[in-house]
Amino acid sequence: MLVNGIWQENWQPVQAQDEQGRFIRQTSTFRNWITPDGAPGPTGTGGFKAEAGRYHLYVAYICPWASRTLMVRRLKGLEEMIGVTVVNPRLTDQGWQFGGFPGAGEDPQNGVRYLHELYTRADQQVSGRATVPVLWDKQTGTIVNNESADILRMLNSAFSPLVDQGPDLYPEALAAEIEALNRSLYTDLNNGVYQAGFASSQPAYEEAYGKVFAMLDALEARLGDGRRYLFGDALTETDIRLFVTLVRFDAAYHGLFKCNRNTLSAMPALHAYLHRILALDGIAETVHLDHVKAGYYSIKALNPSGIVPIGPSIL
Repeated sequence: MLVNGIWQENWQPVQAQDEQGRFIRQTSTFRNWITPDGAPGPTGTGGFKAEAGRYHLYVAYICPWASRTLMVRRLKGLEEMIGVTVVNPRLTDQGWQFGGFPGAGEDPQNGVRYLHELYTRADQQVSGRATVPVLWDKQTGTIVNNESADILRMLNSAFSPLVDQGPDLYPEALAAEIEALNRSLYTDLNNGVYQAGFASSQPAYEEAYGKVFAMLDALEARLGDGRRYLFGDALTETDIRLFVTLVRFDAAYHGLFKCNRNTLSAMPALHAYLHRILALDGIAETVHLDHVKAGYYSIKALNPSGIVPIGPSIL
């Protein structure tokens, strides 16, 4: 991680833990927003106006948080507005690295080798982990934001005056319901699988495992009434948040993270829902299971041998 702009130690999967051995996720460092006129967003400072070609997105296909920004970029028709670079899925002793894996690119903006070098270019005294996604401003040479939840919101609306395309993923009429389900979905499932996988005590693991499957059971029942998406016929950001966890479940979380009560394929409503979203135009292009498996199974703390399983596939 970075301490006052200096890389201090080899990358470790556990960011922090409490006294009971529960995995604790780091909070994001850069929280500025792109807005239609460059005015400040809900957090951070202003000056980041929505403009074609000004911004660049750094992602990892392995990472669910980064992948959900890719999905929104595609759904909102922003491919020509915002460029993308994919990092190597295998984490090194210095974290995310550019190039060296099929589908991973070199850094086109600054020519650096490791993602953490972008962080120190944005802030020479930055402390914390260098995570994806990163939304980079080519004009000022800095990081706009590295919080995927923020990036989802700004991609949904900031560029609408330039490209008015795709569904409104955060409709005002559903805002309160979206916020409520987002919170429980994050706590019990999106982050819950990580709390199970990176637990350092049996009680912490069992607690997380219970939350993961309680949430999956609740979602299976919710979708079992025949609705198309979580809130009916309208695709929202909550569906994006759920999809990125579901699509990795059988390939990584079931085995490596010990969330093994059952596979997702054993839950018919959720399995059908997964494929419904996967069939949306362009979404399958954001899913690369070769990156997902190569990345997760390169975590030495969980898989010392480095052997990558052949299966399963999404199907």
